[in-house]
Amino acid sequence: MLRFLLRRTLGAIVILFLLSIVTFLLFFGMPRDPALLMCGKTCTPEALANIHHVLGLDRPIPEQYWTFLHNLFLGSDGFDQGPCPAPCFGYSYHTNELVWATLKDRLPTTLSLTMGAAVVFLFVGLGTGLLAAWKRGTLVDKTVTAGAMVVSSLQIYFIGPLALAALVYQTHIFDKPAYNPFTANPVAWFNGLIIPWVVLSTIFAAQYTRMARSAMIEQLQEDHVRTAKAKGMSRTYVFLRYAWRGSLIPIVTIFGIDLGSLLGGAIITEYTFGLPGLGRLAVESVEFSDLPLLLGVMLFSASMILLFNIIVDAAYAFIDPRVRLS
Repeated sequence: MLRFLLRRTLGAIVILFLLSIVTFLLFFGMPRDPALLMCGKTCTPEALANIHHVLGLDRPIPEQYWTFLHNLFLGSDGFDQGPCPAPCFGYSYHTNELVWATLKDRLPTTLSLTMGAAVVFLFVGLGTGLLAAWKRGTLVDKTVTAGAMVVSSLQIYFIGPLALAALVYQTHIFDKPAYNPFTANPVAWFNGLIIPWVVLSTIFAAQYTRMARSAMIEQLQEDHVRTAKAKGMSRTYVFLRYAWRGSLIPIVTIFGIDLGSLLGGAIITEYTFGLPGLGRLAVESVEFSDLPLLLGVMLFSASMILLFNIIVDAAYAFIDPRVRLS
């Protein structure tokens, strides 16, 4: 297990390194001059040359990338705004604040939104999916399947405003969604995120319902499950003891990808409810052409996806004993 995790970690580091090269060349090696983004409409050649020197854009691209890696792992004191401790993505063009400090400031919102929604859609999605598989062919199965298909066709930007209108502005059952730090006020934290949790989890829960049902029905046809039935074991025991664990493999795979992606920013949900998370930060960095901030968001999001892929691969051995890590 340790060798496998080490090998997967090294592979993730290589992928992240290659991704950093591609994104850096895409942003800083492209034909459009990044210095023009900071110089403004009344830019003079002298001011443009000074920005080139300050940003290091007057140096060769390989040297710029080496400086970027050095700053990322060791930090830098070469910025006019002040020192930049590792991991240093530089300073935002728009706010003149440290990119890493901005990411850390937005991360708790995205983390709270993602984890809360994940609990909801896993509980609801897996529960309804297993119920549909248990009642296969019955009215319950058909109702759950049809409902999942209808809900999965909806979109967050459609459900979100409806939820706000029905639960906040019309009935005043809930307060307007907002992020409040958990450590400051857990009750306000919960009340401010409950509607975004439900809305974000709605689409995922429908997908996981269909996925859990299909995976469970497939597992029920496996030889070891039919053998357990032939030995006289009860249907409930076989369902929960044998088929259940095997059906988790595809679900855990997709869950790891979904969770890693959401931790990189749930853009539509954060914009719909006005939550200051990483997804909204990514859109703002595009709007202002803030290249250091956009590069930081992209690398952080990619790191989350790679991290959860490693966790998913390691989880296979604990879920299904037939899986062997070599």
